[in-house]
Amino acid sequence: MTQEHAALIGGEPLPTARVNAFLAAPHRGTGNGATGHHGPAPARRQPEAPSVARQRRRWATQVVVTDELARRACADRGLKVPEEVSPVSVLAVAETDVADLGSIVAAALTHSPAVRTLLAALEAEQTVPETAVRDYYARNHDRFLTPEALRRGVAPFDGVAPEDLLPYDEVREGISRELRKAAGRKAFFGWLDQARAGVTYAHGHEHPGDPSHADHEHRH
Repeated sequence: MTQEHAALIGGEPLPTARVNAFLAAPHRGTGNGATGHHGPAPARRQPEAPSVARQRRRWATQVVVTDELARRACADRGLKVPEEVSPVSVLAVAETDVADLGSIVAAALTHSPAVRTLLAALEAEQTVPETAVRDYYARNHDRFLTPEALRRGVAPFDGVAPEDLLPYDEVREGISRELRKAAGRKAFFGWLDQARAGVTYAHGHEHPGDPSHADHEHRH
């Protein structure tokens, strides 16, 4: 009998059909093991090893679950999620990377407008204190040397003169934006960890790094 759900999210089934559609989707090339082909991926010369196929399905489940969790979070927050022409388009990820959490989130961001909407909202919510911006400026002089200082080969952490640095007021907004983005990503990962706590996976759809199945692998 065909398994009808890949996971239960808060007790509600996530259809296996969504994972199958994701796996069958055309891929967009990305340079991370991608084909670079905008249509269906070329046929493999050799059949995919069963363990790799199982891990790919688990990886795909994580992406689809992340999409569904983000959809629900956006609905709860009253955020409008834009429609996407091809909602099942996805990054092609190398077989060696299917167990990597980073690849899961990267693919979810590409696949899911809901994930992108939620991440943008979390970034916008972050407040960066002026003290944090100034501290970043003071600790990263190498990033703010003037073109002239760079040409002279000024050592950024060896008593750099104030005139060798771009003025704080000129770079403040860029620093603040970067720190806000980093804080938003941290908030996103915190949200995702909490949201996934309410997910129960069906057999064969566990996290690819879950040690309870024989195929597991988890790299950072």
